[in-house]
Amino acid sequence: MPLHLKRFHGAGHDHFVTFSCHDRKPCLNTPASRNLFVETLEATRSRYNFNVFGYVVMPEHVHLLISEPVGKPLASALQGLKLSVSKRSVQRPFWLDRYYDTNVTIRDERIDIVRYIHRNPVRRGLVASREDWAWSSFRHYLLHEPSVLVITPP
Repeated sequence: MPLHLKRFHGAGHDHFVTFSCHDRKPCLNTPASRNLFVETLEATRSRYNFNVFGYVVMPEHVHLLISEPVGKPLASALQGLKLSVSKRSVQRPFWLDRYYDTNVTIRDERIDIVRYIHRNPVRRGLVASREDWAWSSFRHYLLHEPSVLVITPP
């Protein structure tokens, strides 16, 4: 973990989390790998009992806006998620060890973060419009599209 990085867990805050693939390689560059991540995120969400307010899976990193798990540390849930994805993938190593985490305590902040998350694929030039990227929560919000992942409105 980088020096002087402070994490504030256990206060019931939501968390804007970002983590990247090893050496920023595009380990999530195929639909199958992105689908694997989303399916694993749902299994982890259910197992650790936390809410997902927004997400996007990019080719080499992931953004999540999630609540703290009930009765377990956030770090344990994220470790379980990353470990499960890497075990089911052929890519080795898969993830960077660390993750970046910002506490979110204000509802308007959550909405701004979800908007930021959803704009990511467009900003990177992967798609022309947010609804064209299937691996984010945007289609759930805009089109009410069903998802394997349970998403809680911010």
